[in-house]
Amino acid sequence: MDKSALRSDMRHRRRMVSVIDARVAAQHLLRLAKRHHLLLCNQRIGFYLPMGEEIDLLPLLNAALWLHKACFLPVIPPRGARRLWFSRITDRPTWYQNRFGIYEHGSIQRVRAQQLDVLFMPLVAFDAQGNRLGMGGGFYDASLSYLRHRCAFRKPKLIGVAYDFQRVEALPHEPWDVPLDAVLTDRKLYRFRR
Repeated sequence: MDKSALRSDMRHRRRMVSVIDARVAAQHLLRLAKRHHLLLCNQRIGFYLPMGEEIDLLPLLNAALWLHKACFLPVIPPRGARRLWFSRITDRPTWYQNRFGIYEHGSIQRVRAQQLDVLFMPLVAFDAQGNRLGMGGGFYDASLSYLRHRCAFRKPKLIGVAYDFQRVEALPHEPWDVPLDAVLTDRKLYRFRR
């Protein structure tokens, strides 16, 4: 199956998840993250705001804020640029919609990905080798391209977030794709060797 067909199929499957099942899945994510100390062991954590049918990451984000972690959200760069900034969530947030209709946080406290300890990433599908299929914009791959050349100090740890049914046997991948360190689903935490 090619990437566009797989995106279409997985998005359809996510739309079929009921509101109740989506809430239960979000709570399972939170429990698994706590069990594996994904929040306690990290101080500067990158999140994303779920869009449409994506699994809900907000309980996990709220738990991190309650633990007084420094939490950051992606900021889409201007047209022509590819690298994301990450804006720190503050006590008095200012929200706006970017050109894709995604809400962003308007904090002046911005960092690049390498300044985060862990980054939770959205995905459409993932495979047993830690490859990730995103929406096709390439923003995360461009922002994390430096990790393809690092063997030792790898920061941030990349954790995809998905429903368990989004796992496939193998994904087509390109040389510029940056593989994940782990994927957190509503059923388990998958870890991958680098």
